[in-house]
Amino acid sequence: MEKIEFFKHNLTEADLDLANQVMRSIFLTTGPMVAQFEKKFAQYLGSPEAVGLTSCTGAMHLALLKQGIGPGDEVITTPMTFVATATAILETGATPVLVDVCPKSGLLLPEAVDAAVSSKTRGILPVHLYGRMADMRGLARVAAKHGLVIVEDAAHCLEGSRDQVRPGELSAAACFSFYPTKSMTCGEGGALVCRFPEEAAWYRAARHHGISKNASSRYTKKYEHWDMEMMGWKYNMDDIQAALLLNQIDRLDGYRQRRQDLENLYRELLAEVEGLDLLEAPGPGEVSGHHLFTVLLPNKVDRDEVIKLVQEMGVGCAVNYRAIHVLRYFRETYGYRPGDFPVAYEIGQRTISLPLYPQLREEEVARVCETLKQAVSSRL
Repeated sequence: MEKIEFFKHNLTEADLDLANQVMRSIFLTTGPMVAQFEKKFAQYLGSPEAVGLTSCTGAMHLALLKQGIGPGDEVITTPMTFVATATAILETGATPVLVDVCPKSGLLLPEAVDAAVSSKTRGILPVHLYGRMADMRGLARVAAKHGLVIVEDAAHCLEGSRDQVRPGELSAAACFSFYPTKSMTCGEGGALVCRFPEEAAWYRAARHHGISKNASSRYTKKYEHWDMEMMGWKYNMDDIQAALLLNQIDRLDGYRQRRQDLENLYRELLAEVEGLDLLEAPGPGEVSGHHLFTVLLPNKVDRDEVIKLVQEMGVGCAVNYRAIHVLRYFRETYGYRPGDFPVAYEIGQRTISLPLYPQLREEEVARVCETLKQAVSSRL
């Protein structure tokens, strides 16, 4: 029986052809194709500015630096995320402060963030998890109350909205990933959106070593000496990545709807499985990116044994995520124990992510569900 992959990317022949055109041209690094992508990406999100980068991690790092976050500062974030959310804070010299999450959604709650604010708190870094946005209106009120900045980890929620708010509208910047499992991809890559041209100009300098002229301007104009005007990093997206991404933007909403339909089918087929819990579905006035579909296995079963069985039966799956406070670096650096954030810990111990991508067929969803049921029942 053919394996059902955990994920398949959505690149088309047209995407590959455009990238080939760039590779046959004389210019491969950050140039006109990146500029086209940035304009189109900003338009899709309804944002004034977008900046193409090498990763969401790099985007978060630069966004925090632009807001003046540094040594001695604290930034509140969630333990229910990929490690890059916290390490981006660490890269600025600041300290991530973890706050437990909502048991129904896995998202940060504004009231919990409010209670965690200290005299050292300078920012909030919410994560829009599994495709659902955190309560940005509530978090914006907390930020205004305490004079804090917000940078969004929107790697899971490019297409989403909540309370008529989209990523980037109520924050200093929203950061995105184009990793292979994301809703659009160039293999590796990222971007951020921000509200002001002068901020976008800073990001474009900071992504390219802080020098006054990038390769495109040096090549297309008569030679002039460049200068290093500020501290910078090597975070610039190239034209090959931008070419792969450019036309995927047009397909985002259709793919998002397809994933929503598949998630609805999953919820229907798994509704009556003994001991299996589903995180809550998006509420009224909310559009989820439906980036991942994750279920919580019964407490009685060993999650790793279930994963092994599911994979042996030809179905790909993953874990998104083990709570970061149980990972070795964070345990040893901060002395965290599992019970410090019990909700995130429980989600991290029980969660398993099932295949969810536009090419997935309804009959494959049914097979995934049956496989999961068999694996769970054999371990109850």
